[in-house]
Amino acid sequence: MPKIVDLSVAIEEELKDPLPFSIRYETHEEGAEFGAKLVGVTPEDFPERKGLAGEFLTITSHAGTHVDAPWHYWPTSEGKPSRTVDELPLEWFFNDGVVLDFSDKPAGYAITVGDLQEKLQEIDYHLKPFDIVMIRCDADKKRYELNYSEVHAGVSAEATLWLIEQGIKVMGTDGWGWDTPLSIQANDYKQNPRSGVLWAAHFVGKEKEYCQIEKLANLKQLPNFGFKVSVFPVKIKGGSAGWTRAVAIID
Repeated sequence: MPKIVDLSVAIEEELKDPLPFSIRYETHEEGAEFGAKLVGVTPEDFPERKGLAGEFLTITSHAGTHVDAPWHYWPTSEGKPSRTVDELPLEWFFNDGVVLDFSDKPAGYAITVGDLQEKLQEIDYHLKPFDIVMIRCDADKKRYELNYSEVHAGVSAEATLWLIEQGIKVMGTDGWGWDTPLSIQANDYKQNPRSGVLWAAHFVGKEKEYCQIEKLANLKQLPNFGFKVSVFPVKIKGGSAGWTRAVAIID
């Protein structure tokens, strides 16, 4: 049997994510009330007055572990209307995985093309088209801390473009976001206002079509390569992203 490693964080209110979301848990007793109204019986008609439990979520598609679609970055990509998450080829989301370990880099560090090339040489791996490349910075270990969105190393726009040029369509991080933390981008911009600072890596999607996975977890449990990754996004019509139960399959 293959070993399956969960690469996802849970959608939970305890996650210190600045993106607002909430979960209301419906009890079995409440389920009986709802079911009774739905089918025209009374709550007492259910065993021990218990119906079916459920949850009601108020949530963004960018909460928890999710795949960003090209539409998230810009209305157009490569001169054509950007594709939404429901329009992307499923073949992109089940492929060989590659983990590049940058857990030694400080929060806010911008990973360069040279960093990627050096790390690939170190692990003796040559990227091939449609590999799913995942950046490990161990930010998932701090997901219950108030500064969770600020503790990851990010990927520069140049490095993002370089990955796309190697044929990579899906790339991911265990950080809150793919770029460097937003506060660092903002401080840089305020000190020297100029283009190419805010969401620079995301905006690469204007020129080249790609997807990124944010808020991965447990990359430490994986080898550098030699495994499959499944990151199929939930099919949200017209969506800029879709949640994914990301898993690695080690045969």
